Parts: sequence; C-alpha cells; structure tokens
Amino acid sequence: MTAQRGFRFGVNMLVPKSRSEWIEKCRRAEELGFDVIGVADHLGMPAPFPAMILAAEATERVRLNTFVLNTPFYNPTLLAREVATADQFTDGRVELGLGAGYAKAEFDAAGIPFESGGQRVAQVGRTITTLRKLFADPDYLPRPVQRPGPPLLVAGWGDKLLSVAAEHADIVGFTGAVTTAAGTLQIAGPDRMAERVAFTRDRLGVRADQVEFNLLIQWVLPSRDLPALLEEFGSALPPEVGGRPEKLPIALIGSPEEIAERVGELRASYGFSYITVLEPSMEAFAPAMAIVRSAG
Repeated sequence: MTAQRGFRFGVNMLVPKSRSEWIEKCRRAEELGFDVIGVADHLGMPAPFPAMILAAEATERVRLNTFVLNTPFYNPTLLAREVATADQFTDGRVELGLGAGYAKAEFDAAGIPFESGGQRVAQVGRTITTLRKLFADPDYLPRPVQRPGPPLLVAGWGDKLLSVAAEHADIVGFTGAVTTAAGTLQIAGPDRMAERVAFTRDRLGVRADQVEFNLLIQWVLPSRDLPALLEEFGSALPPEVGGRPEKLPIALIGSPEEIAERVGELRASYGFSYITVLEPSMEAFAPAMAIVRSAG
C-alpha cells in the first residue's frame, strides 16, 4: 500500500499596495508556517516573476508558485527564459503553475485572441513540451537550478485540461469553482469533486501515486460567518449540500479543530495533500494548519 503523502500548505497572495507591504505579507506567510506563496496572473496585479523574486529575497524557505499563469499570454520560448531566470535567482524555489486562462476581458485588453477552450488547452500542452525540451538541453541558458526544471502544476477542471495535467504535471490543481462564460459561478459539491478526481486518477494511470493533488480553498470561516456566506453565494451552492456550505470541498468552516479535521478528510476522501488558501484566509487558516502539523 502506498504511504500517505504529507501535507503542504500554500497561500495565494493578492495585490499589495507597495513594495514594503508585499515584503511584510510574504514574511508573515512564512512566519505562519505556509510552505508556498502563490502569485496569480491577472491584469491589474503585479507581474508574477518579479513578485516571486522579491518574495524570495524577503523570505528564507517558502517556495514560490505562479498560481497560475494564463499560458496563452506567453510565447513558450520566452516563458522558458523567465522561468529559468526566476529559478536561478530564487536558488531553486520556483514551482511553475500553468492554466488555460478564462477571463476574456483580460485577453481583449492585452490584444491577445481569446481562442476556444480546446485551443487554449492545446497551447498549454505545447508550452509544456517546449519548456521540457529546452530545460532538458544541457546547453540551454539561463540554466534553472532545479533539474530538469521547476516542478510543474497544471490547474483546471474540464476533461481536456485535466488530461493535459495527467500527462505532464507533477502537481494537479483542482479549482472546485468555475466561472462560466455568462459570468455565473458554478461550485462543485462532494460528488462532482469525487468524479473529477476519479477522472484524473484514471488518466494518470501508473503515475497516480507519483503526482500531488492540490485544492484551492475559497473560504476559511468561523461558523458565525455562515449567514453572510449564504446570503452572497447561497444561490450558487449545488443541491447536494442542502444549503450547507461546510459540506463543500472548497470551504473550510468552523473552529480551528474542526477545520483541521476537515483538512484530514479532504486528504482521505480525495487525496488532496497540498492545500492552498486565498490571502484573506491566511490568518484564519493558520491555527488549523498548526493543528494538522502537530498531529503529524
């Protein structure tokens, strides 16, 4: 029987107001015990690679992750240079997160064609192939510290992108909530999450025990905040949870002890050993994270 994978915890950071605030936030994340600081890739937010390098300068041990790049924004060969440089300048602390992109308005603003979902997913696959080819070349410069390159996280939800993740990724990221083309939020309940995980495991085949599963948590809240959450998102809850957000895989609700227990259930039920929370939940999640770690 395969040994249970140990936990890792990440926090996906939001827009800082200044250099000093960014440094302070990154140091606080490390102080709280997070393993990974994630940097999103959206217009109106800091460019991911400079942000990661500054985060590395301000911290000592946390890894730095693009969580996740809008892959169609990038020429693969130029992206390889960015990734290798960041890995070099952070002493090998980079994790490369890739996604297919979903915000059409950002593509329009950048003058980049917003192609079909299938075409964007295909571009993720081509980008990965290019990166792997370049990083495998012993003469390639700049040379990433991690060989043959930084660990690759591919995040998605649909069949095509999860299939690309299963073929290539070291880490598969599951979103658990999808914004549709119409702008509405679709939240996955336990059954849908289980189906997506099973689909991915099937595509992974013999690699199933080698690949880490990541889950992006949308909410970490005490029970007293449930009414406000229901008021804002109640209409988007899947019927199977019966109006109880605490049953959602992407919500951690309750006391630190209850949240820690739920984190253990997410690993046992789905195999999620790498949990990422959003920055507004960083402080709220920290006590539960400490409990999980103390339990071993």
